[in-house]
Amino acid sequence: MAAQAAAAAQAAAAQAAQAEAAESWYLALLGFAEHFRTSSPPKIRLCVHCLQAVFPFKPPQRIEARTHLQLGSVLYHHTKNSEQARSHLEKAWLISQQIPQFEDVKFEAASLLSELYCQENSVDAAKPLLRKAIQISQQTPYWHCRLLFQLAQLHTLEKDLVSACDLLGVGAEYARVVGSEYTRALFLLSKGMLLLMERKLQEVHPLLTLCGQIVENWQGNPIQKESLRVFFLVLQVTHYLDAGQVKSVKPCLKQLQQCIQTISTLHDDEILPSNPADLFHWLPKEHMCVLVYLVTVMHSMQAGYLEKAQKYTDKALMQLEKLKMLDCSPILSSFQVILLEHIIMCRLVTGHKATALQEISQVCQLCQQSPRLFSNHAAQLHTLLGLYCVSVNCMDNAEAQFTTALRLTNHQELWAFIVTNLASVYIREGNRHQEVLYSLLERINPDHSFPVSSHCLRAAAFYVRGLFSFFQGRYNEAKRFLRETLKMSNAEDLNRLTACSLVLLGHIFYVLGNHRMGRLRSHSQKLQTQA
Repeated sequence: MAAQAAAAAQAAAAQAAQAEAAESWYLALLGFAEHFRTSSPPKIRLCVHCLQAVFPFKPPQRIEARTHLQLGSVLYHHTKNSEQARSHLEKAWLISQQIPQFEDVKFEAASLLSELYCQENSVDAAKPLLRKAIQISQQTPYWHCRLLFQLAQLHTLEKDLVSACDLLGVGAEYARVVGSEYTRALFLLSKGMLLLMERKLQEVHPLLTLCGQIVENWQGNPIQKESLRVFFLVLQVTHYLDAGQVKSVKPCLKQLQQCIQTISTLHDDEILPSNPADLFHWLPKEHMCVLVYLVTVMHSMQAGYLEKAQKYTDKALMQLEKLKMLDCSPILSSFQVILLEHIIMCRLVTGHKATALQEISQVCQLCQQSPRLFSNHAAQLHTLLGLYCVSVNCMDNAEAQFTTALRLTNHQELWAFIVTNLASVYIREGNRHQEVLYSLLERINPDHSFPVSSHCLRAAAFYVRGLFSFFQGRYNEAKRFLRETLKMSNAEDLNRLTACSLVLLGHIFYVLGNHRMGRLRSHSQKLQTQA
């Protein structure tokens, strides 16, 4: 018995020594690989060689799987060798599934591999991979939530918003069960954002009400709490702006601006949350700051505060340039494109046409760097070119650009905006397109079936019909339409529409020989006071 015990002890010691030796060579190679990866500049080839040197030692499965993951990650993030990256990540995913309690490697491999599949346009391979990972990750709250977010994002990119909303609903319920009200709010707010995109307003209102209650009641990390509040308020502000309610949005916009000021004074807390399901953050606070500038610019443009729009655009673009030196996040390019789209319209209104054309060229260059960005903004680009053509009185070119934009968009509000501008082009061209013009005006008839709920666009449609009636010499009808425009634009402080309507009404009264324009004068004085 003693001899057996001694032999067993000797074998255990030999195994321990072997394991220690294995660990030492592995740690040495890993240390060299990390040194080369973090060098300035990074020495990726040497990093890869160090990691590849692990395999000839016939390492245990855990080390083998982790090394495949590390190699796949380095090749994916730092090289264009997607084939080798995919091969290593697939091996990491396959091997790690055979190892118990190896969740981090297993699910990180699944997450990275699905990203790579999407990058290669193999979405049909990414979906089942994520679904399987979600199915087996239910005992790992962080990864389960992260993978649900990732699959929901994939469905969103495919425009399958119904499936994305369903997944976010599942995530919200899971977060509630595991006791994470913070992540539950993130799931619900993300779902609310998609419902707004789908224009499902009856579902949005109760959801945002619930989100507001969760955000106010949650007690946790101050930056996380304020970031939830920013997310919530951004949704409210964009909802009002989409509805063209420039005046009604002001209290929410003011709260949002105060909230971002609060966040900028808070220091990042390095203490990790006790609940692993809370290990998420919506956006870095620097990105949130740019986003608040962006919605402020959107509001200023709708309200006609062009100097304010210019001021906040300059601030936002300056911050974006600093961020893009350190961060290549695609969302920054999206912010930049949307800001430029708004400031281009501002330039055209203020007569700075050459600058507007230069900025349109800049938007084109940004969109050419990303196929997805170009796809999402192609209709807006043609719309901006159409507006530029109108500003330089090239009506045939304007018509061609607006017609192309209409073919490229499924967005109802953008469609209505384009049609309204195209109708104004046809009105200015006289009798050349009467039949088409009548068809367009019927499709944006605010008296009957207007296709969108936007207060601003509906007021603009009344103005265009008033303009058409004026050119037709039907002055009483024109006055009726323009008074409707004034009523709606005054209700929501749509100052540019108010100004255009007053000018045209004044011209009508002049033509009719009616020089008693006291009400018009009071409207003009009010507009000057607001400006």
